[in-house]
Amino acid sequence: MNNRFVFLSFDVEEFDLPLEYGHSISNDEQMQLGYAGLESISPLLNESYIETTLFTTANFAQYYPEKIKLLSQKHEIASHSFYHSCFEVNDLITSKTTLELIVEKPILGLRMPRLRKVDVKDIINAGYKYDSSINPTLIPGRYNNLNVSKTIYTENNLVRVPTTVSPTLRIPLFWLSFKNFSYKFYKNLALATLKKYGYLNLYFHPWEFTDIAHYNCLPNYVKKPCNTELLDKLNKLVNDLKSEAEFVSIENYLKNKSLI
Repeated sequence: MNNRFVFLSFDVEEFDLPLEYGHSISNDEQMQLGYAGLESISPLLNESYIETTLFTTANFAQYYPEKIKLLSQKHEIASHSFYHSCFEVNDLITSKTTLELIVEKPILGLRMPRLRKVDVKDIINAGYKYDSSINPTLIPGRYNNLNVSKTIYTENNLVRVPTTVSPTLRIPLFWLSFKNFSYKFYKNLALATLKKYGYLNLYFHPWEFTDIAHYNCLPNYVKKPCNTELLDKLNKLVNDLKSEAEFVSIENYLKNKSLI
């Protein structure tokens, strides 16, 4: 087994982003864009050396249970709460149980939509073993997590798996960085961070890899690049990282480290 690892994860969800910018979008359209994104990344997910974690809303999974069940045969399915646009504490457990009925496997991990902060006790009480809802950086208007550990830690018996930031300046290596940084800069930052931490926790959304350029309500830094241009960029990154690290699910990494 390689001693360096990449947790390549996708937030599998309804495409409700236009709602955040005051633009109406039907539920059917939200689902169709989410599913089209899964189809776009399917060739990557089918690669023999790729194991990912798919943080999936139960709402989306109920629309496409066969697809989620099929993906669960190779990849980890984790919870992305029940709905993407709204939340009640009870959604933590109903999402977990709904996904477990679909994939017929235990659901151990959680990532909240938009990395929403949730009480650790509520996460534990719902039965999760780990949470990956923390971006340990400063995003003005979103969150300030500069005092949070940059690497995996335990809080009240819950394993926290922060998304990856650079070691010194806490530059986030999340989806918006990948979109907007030059490829060379992002890759070099990722490689330096991988060398320092021994792993990367990267996340994207399947809908990014569809044509969302015509949604004029979205700012350019969110919607461009997209579709095949962005998918080519992701495939290039995966190809460059595969000689440096092993692509594993978060669940299997934590189990191998006896953390869960």
